[in-house]
Amino acid sequence: MKYYMSLGSNLGDRGRHLKQARLLLEKAGARILRQSSVYETEPVDYRQQPWFYNQVLEIEIACNPISLLDLVKDIEQRMKRRPAFDKGPRVIDIDILLAGKTVVQTQKLMIPHPRMSFRNFVMIPLLEIAPDLVHPLLHETVAELVRTTGDNSAVRKIEEAPQQLAV
Repeated sequence: MKYYMSLGSNLGDRGRHLKQARLLLEKAGARILRQSSVYETEPVDYRQQPWFYNQVLEIEIACNPISLLDLVKDIEQRMKRRPAFDKGPRVIDIDILLAGKTVVQTQKLMIPHPRMSFRNFVMIPLLEIAPDLVHPLLHETVAELVRTTGDNSAVRKIEEAPQQLAV
């Protein structure tokens, strides 16, 4: 199944943490089809913390959304993510944004990610790799949603995306 995922880090060597998360996803069987550039982004909810590095990936992996969530939580734990407080600083944060056209609404997992369309740090990298992707609940493309996020936080490209893989 194809998924879109968001990676973020604002502690330590942020770029290295994103790279490590990508490698751990690949070791677990994920094939990275496309990846956005890396962006430095202003914190949104809790603003008194270091800026983030963020990136969006399109991956393909043979597992259902709940199994992927378990894998993501395992990777975050292996990378020593320590929950301080909600929306606070973190070594790594991996969110499942979309799972094809699948909609998941459980207490454990919500896909599409419920706040993705309101966050520049997600939508701008997603726009780079999938501008015509249609949100399965909002029925608008990523390009259309970017224009209406209502988020004024800063998002600056710092590292160009590597050569994209053939899909």
